[in-house]
Amino acid sequence: MLEPIKIMAGIISAVDEAIGPVTAALDEKGPRQDTLIIFTSDNGGLSRSEGWPTSNFPLRGGKGWMYEGGIREPLLVRWPAVVPAGRVVSTPVSSPDFSPTLLEVARSKAPPGQMLDGSSLLPVFQGGTLPELALLWHFPHCGNQGDAPGSAIRRGDGKLIKWLEDGRAELFNLAQDLGEKNDLAAKEPRRVAQLRAELQAWQKQVGAKFPISNPNYTPPNPAVAPRTARRAKTSNSHPCGQLRRTNHEPIQSVSEK
Repeated sequence: MLEPIKIMAGIISAVDEAIGPVTAALDEKGPRQDTLIIFTSDNGGLSRSEGWPTSNFPLRGGKGWMYEGGIREPLLVRWPAVVPAGRVVSTPVSSPDFSPTLLEVARSKAPPGQMLDGSSLLPVFQGGTLPELALLWHFPHCGNQGDAPGSAIRRGDGKLIKWLEDGRAELFNLAQDLGEKNDLAAKEPRRVAQLRAELQAWQKQVGAKFPISNPNYTPPNPAVAPRTARRAKTSNSHPCGQLRRTNHEPIQSVSEK
């Protein structure tokens, strides 16, 4: 077994060993029926520059990317008194939905002045539906997975990715193209404009930060040997070098648009 796969297998085993006693205690002590457990992840499977211990097929990309392989995660819910075992729900949701959900389940309210970005999932847990809402992402940084700064919006089956370095947009129909292989941006400019406008309105509403230009950026020299070019990946000649850096942060994301 390859080393990255061994490490991932160990992590999964550790999670299982940690969660198992908790669920077992709930079953033994009695509050199992009325206890809500949400199991999810903060990103898609790791399958980029740090190794390939997971496969996100047929999804494109992995952790750190705006493609589905980076932002589509598992979501398991156990709440025996409310959610039937084995039920599968296809309603797209996002982690900001957890706060309003838990508040409603606990019959509580957010503190005064606390803004909640998501919607309560309690109607879905109870077998109902949610009104169609846009899902939005904003990641104005260069990560360590080979990814690029970007934002995304999904409404229905349509998904727009806007890359922040050059403003380029990609449009996908996830119902027909889950692997995001067919960019429809050139064919559907009106849809691109609609989703871009909605994304930008949300970014303005929440005060989203954007990377700023790096005046010291120099395009990579094609004459540099590949090995040298790989070493220079984090220098000002790397594409992400177009974005200004500080000594402590990958990108100084301070401007607003």
